[in-house]
Amino acid sequence: MITTAPPAPPAPPVPSIRPLLRLRLAPHSVLPRRLDGVWWPRSYDLLAELPQLLAALPRAWGHIAGVTVNGAAWSAAPGRMLVANQVVRLRKTVAAHTPDTVVLLAPGHGRWDLLVVPPDTTEEAAEPIMTAVLGDRA
Repeated sequence: MITTAPPAPPAPPVPSIRPLLRLRLAPHSVLPRRLDGVWWPRSYDLLAELPQLLAALPRAWGHIAGVTVNGAAWSAAPGRMLVANQVVRLRKTVAAHTPDTVVLLAPGHGRWDLLVVPPDTTEEAAEPIMTAVLGDRA
């Protein structure tokens, strides 16, 4: 008589580990700022990057209902998307004065402008940019 061990149960799926969001926000201030923070996404895929960004924003900013990005840089995206069960309108612009920013709009709460560090930027090059933006008071 030949006996064999029962087959091993399948291994549980490995949960996907999301990389840390590379976002720095300026401290709250009564003084106006040109930029409210800096974001270093991992790609120009707006549908993949935006939900994680919006989830990390302070609650005081309210529901971000509109996002404007540089149309030349970001991949194609619909005019709106569902993020955390709320509709977010997406707008692309080719304005020459804001090629590397993302504008976040929350009705009744305000507008926030974030500098976008290109995804392919090295860590050595990105760090000084991120630090400099937060020191900008004008």
